[in-house]
Amino acid sequence: MAAAGEAMKVVHAVCSHDCPDSCGVLATVDTASGRVVKIEGDPTHPVTRGFLCGKVAKYLDRVYSPERLLYPMRRRAGAAKGPSGYGAVRGREADAFERITWDEALDEIAERLGKIAAEFGPESILPYSYAGTIGQLGYGSMDRRFFHRLGASQLDRTICSTAGGDALVSVYGVKLGPPPEDFVRAGLIIVWGGNVHGNNVHLWPFIEEARRAGARLVVIDPYRTRTAALADEHLAINPGTDAALALGMMHVIFSEGLEDEEYMARCTVGSDELKAHAMRPEYSPEAVARATGIDAATIARLAREYAGAGRGGRKPAAIRLNYGIQRSEYGWTSVRAVAMLPLVTGAWRYRGGGMQLSTSGAFPFNDKALRMPELMMASPLGREARVVNMAQLGRALTTLGERAEDGPRVKALFVYNSNPAAIAPNQNDVLRGFARADLFTVVHEQFLTDTTDYADIVLPAATFLETKDVQGAYGHLYAQVSERAMEPLGEARNNVWLFGQLARRMGFTEACFEDDEDALIDQALAVKHPWLTGMTRERLEREHRVRVSLPANDAGEVLPFSSVEWFRTPSGRGELTPVPVFTAPVESRAHADGAYPLEFLPRKADNYMNSTFANIPVHQQMQARTAGVLEMHRADAEARGIQTGDRVEVFNARGRIALNAVVNGQVQAGVVSARLDWNKLSAGGGNVNRLTSERLTDAGGGPTFYSTLVEVQKA
Repeated sequence: MAAAGEAMKVVHAVCSHDCPDSCGVLATVDTASGRVVKIEGDPTHPVTRGFLCGKVAKYLDRVYSPERLLYPMRRRAGAAKGPSGYGAVRGREADAFERITWDEALDEIAERLGKIAAEFGPESILPYSYAGTIGQLGYGSMDRRFFHRLGASQLDRTICSTAGGDALVSVYGVKLGPPPEDFVRAGLIIVWGGNVHGNNVHLWPFIEEARRAGARLVVIDPYRTRTAALADEHLAINPGTDAALALGMMHVIFSEGLEDEEYMARCTVGSDELKAHAMRPEYSPEAVARATGIDAATIARLAREYAGAGRGGRKPAAIRLNYGIQRSEYGWTSVRAVAMLPLVTGAWRYRGGGMQLSTSGAFPFNDKALRMPELMMASPLGREARVVNMAQLGRALTTLGERAEDGPRVKALFVYNSNPAAIAPNQNDVLRGFARADLFTVVHEQFLTDTTDYADIVLPAATFLETKDVQGAYGHLYAQVSERAMEPLGEARNNVWLFGQLARRMGFTEACFEDDEDALIDQALAVKHPWLTGMTRERLEREHRVRVSLPANDAGEVLPFSSVEWFRTPSGRGELTPVPVFTAPVESRAHADGAYPLEFLPRKADNYMNSTFANIPVHQQMQARTAGVLEMHRADAEARGIQTGDRVEVFNARGRIALNAVVNGQVQAGVVSARLDWNKLSAGGGNVNRLTSERLTDAGGGPTFYSTLVEVQKA
């Protein structure tokens, strides 16, 4: 804070974008103008350590962008929904709208939602949001209260991580892992299905410190990411075959007696069943090599190296598993299989060993107090509302309601914290649904995105520098309060204000709709859990960050899952049953019928956050190498007469997109790759999700972006 008369003050904020690092951010504010003039990583934060990723280092370009949405708007009479409403000319999106006041916007929304609920039932209203902010308040507080009280359909928020998260919980009972600081103690680090250097960059210095001390870095990924390019070894696995590789490693470990029998007997159930299963001939290195594309000798060598870590004076093995592997059809099974490896070898015994997928379970915030699901009992339904899976939005907007058991057709859609017109799978059906004349759509956004192109009402949203929130992390162990660094630009408003105001317009009289940010933060922290002992808003405001109080052993070490007290499963142990069974995805080369022989990876850009930042020029420059590009292996390109620079069509039965071919070493034969972008920034007005399906994962209800078959031909 600034003393009286000082020209500058520094405010502690937290980056709330969907990233495991949850960085501490120092915002320097010109006190005369109120303008933030600089942001930097907090040098006192044990994980941020003074630097920001390339995306957020340029965050002020986003906050002060001339394209920033600053006022409520209503679609003009006669303006068609979609890009045709403004002539499909980038930069002319506002032509489809007229500026209105917040009072006009709130009154119209309340009136329309009220009429729709009365005529079709409140479940005909669907909220759609995800992790545009991962702050506790912005992600899920006043918004959930509003929709619960209204009786709107509930949204199953599955688009990113539920398959993997549910898999981890099925084995351990809680989402925990070693903190990033402990990776420096590892002797072998396996990054599996993740791009640390691109989207978890604050782990990278700890990995590099471990490597300087002799550690080896192995990356398992079907794409040669920046992390893979910097690794000691890159294993280019076939998409969707991770469970086979994990079971193949277990086959070698059990065959050669390399498992930790004492640890397994003490801390797991189902070890005999898992051993018998992994020893089956279909999981021999030779059989697994045929499925994964990794040769048998490499599989055996990796298994021995992994099992031997932590023994005989060697440093332990750490797996950094990320959510890439759970976005295939059998992603739940794949994560369970990989998650069992440190239980088999006892890697959890050692500081620096184990596996990190998510540390979010270390933050048992009081979500129930924030979201108040009991308000559904006060809605016109008087019961819990139906649940709609966000990964099947196309179905929800086009065919849901055709059967009596479905409930009503979706008649109103309220979008915030997300850009579903770009990021949802099966884009063709999604956009057909958005274009419906009888669908009332409200979008709360910072920019005129692909989704606002279909909105009836557009509302300006605040950035994380313009609001206050409390936040944990899924990549470290520090809770933080993010202070508001600046007044919202224009008439931008945060989610807490928006849904509190709407509740009043709807006539909801419950006192909970009057809660402000401080009250909500207090409620989030009002838990009787030993891990949050002493965690208060006042302490977080004073100290900026507080590490959760995880239990330590007699040596003062925090070693998750080193003893039975850590597990939160029904058995109180690590659960190795049901045993993971490898099954090749329906849309994979194992089942290709010849029409679509190539596996397609619709990747995320290193310098965007899903679709966030895609419209900011400085970020576009950082990502220019992969703009409008299809990356191919030479063998696949030559078989189709394609060379670098050729215009190609990528297609399947769902749709087609046009891209420029780049023949390089980023993918292996049989795999092609292109990255996500906004539709309006893509040739033909459609991105990679024209090709993806709404098929769900084997459990967890997640999307299967990486189980997609295509063909490629010269345009």
